[in-house]
Amino acid sequence: MNSKIKQILLKKNKSKIVSLTAYSKSVAKILDKYCDIVLVGDSMANVLYGQKNTHKISLENIIQHSVSVKIGIKKSLLVVDMPRGTYSDPKKALKNARTIMKKTRCDAIKIESNKNNFKVIELLVKNKIPVMGHIGYTPQFKNKFKLEGQTKKEINKLLEEAKFIERAGAFSIVLECLTAHAAKLVTKKLNIPTIGIGSSSYCDGQILVTDDMLGLSGFYPKFVKKYTNLNRIIEKAAKKYTREVKLTKFPTKKYFLNG
Repeated sequence: MNSKIKQILLKKNKSKIVSLTAYSKSVAKILDKYCDIVLVGDSMANVLYGQKNTHKISLENIIQHSVSVKIGIKKSLLVVDMPRGTYSDPKKALKNARTIMKKTRCDAIKIESNKNNFKVIELLVKNKIPVMGHIGYTPQFKNKFKLEGQTKKEINKLLEEAKFIERAGAFSIVLECLTAHAAKLVTKKLNIPTIGIGSSSYCDGQILVTDDMLGLSGFYPKFVKKYTNLNRIIEKAAKKYTREVKLTKFPTKKYFLNG
């Protein structure tokens, strides 16, 4: 087993796991200093490509960005999302996962659960491809955004789904938009770490889309805390640059290449 994955497993019930998304070397290099896990998420569809959902991001897109991110990673566990449609059956999933692992040199891949792809996880793990699971709100399969686990029946189904994923061999699992009670129960009942997004502090770790927490994406649901507002910072810099160019204040002789 990958030594980085072993370190993640050892954090279960001991210390919180920190995770954020990255799509480029420059951002990854910064996050690597602080994160246990860096995810190249299919959220790039919304954040970078302005798409309404994550359904159309391609395998080539994911690989291209992952190659860039890998350059900035030294210590963090690098996980790559498998895009929608690339793991619709076990054979297809194995072929595409191998391609991702080979071209990006990532540590693991992430698969969203549709309650019916446990055999996919099982096959990948048997072929030495580490898998992170994902339950609750799964954007690749659900169009309607809602809080999951609001009834006892829903909670039991989520727990059953999580246990299937664990038995299939996943080393961790993302819990997206679960009620606090559901997240607490699933985390308690599993031996593998849970990574929460919009699922309370009861999970073993947390993940956010980096562009959301930096105030860049324009997507700010209740579970996202904006730690800064880069939109304003960038706009202020662009406005100052525009003014200086128009007033011939930039470039001054200091910035002339010939002195």
